[in-house]
Amino acid sequence: MIEATNEFVNLTAENIDSEHLCCIIRTKKQHPGVEAKRQWLKEQLPQGHVFRKLNAKATVFIEYAPLEKAWVPIVGDNYIYIYCLWVLGDAKGKGYGKALMEYCIEDAKANGKSGVCMLGSAKQKSWLSDQSFAKKFGFKQVECTANGYELLALSFDSTLPHFADQAKQMRIDDDQLCIYYDCQCPYVYQVLPNIQAYCEANAVEYKLIQIESLSQAKALPCVFNNFAVFYKGRFETVNLLDNKALERILVM
Repeated sequence: MIEATNEFVNLTAENIDSEHLCCIIRTKKQHPGVEAKRQWLKEQLPQGHVFRKLNAKATVFIEYAPLEKAWVPIVGDNYIYIYCLWVLGDAKGKGYGKALMEYCIEDAKANGKSGVCMLGSAKQKSWLSDQSFAKKFGFKQVECTANGYELLALSFDSTLPHFADQAKQMRIDDDQLCIYYDCQCPYVYQVLPNIQAYCEANAVEYKLIQIESLSQAKALPCVFNNFAVFYKGRFETVNLLDNKALERILVM
């Protein structure tokens, strides 16, 4: 493993309880999504999961894992999967995103990996890392679903990952609003209560289905990064939903 510099820090079993998770900056008051993610990370770190962040209270981080252990319905031999690369606010324009991506790529090479991959889409989605940025490092589309989600990969040895067969179905046998989610994203815990309140106020039948294991994630019938929405049996989005986005889905 490449050694961390003073500018960045990697979460470890020793520091995870004291370091903030920069998806949502931790304050003195505990945040349910942050603490749920912290517990999830504690289980994932021994599996090779990496959470590397700026050594400051800022939203600057990359999160990735061996593809075999990544909670996504993507398969491939000896790859790294990037869940999220995020730089926000005043930290933009300082080269942090470049440094984090380069770290991930060099880490993969140093550990003899075949490449690095991530989820993208033909049209950039709000809750997916910027694929145009990834393509500057040589990532290319290697597979695309019928509704425009892309698997991007940077291969070191010409081998390629692919979506699991059932992930390309994009349909389920249930007409209700169905939302699959896991604890990997702390923002999930902010949107779920709003979705529940909206559905109950508007008599919308819904199911919230928590993904609690690697095997469940690998078997999902759609693309997934930590959240996936179905309505009337049809896959809709991996984006977290506010009320306006939810209304647009329900009236279609």
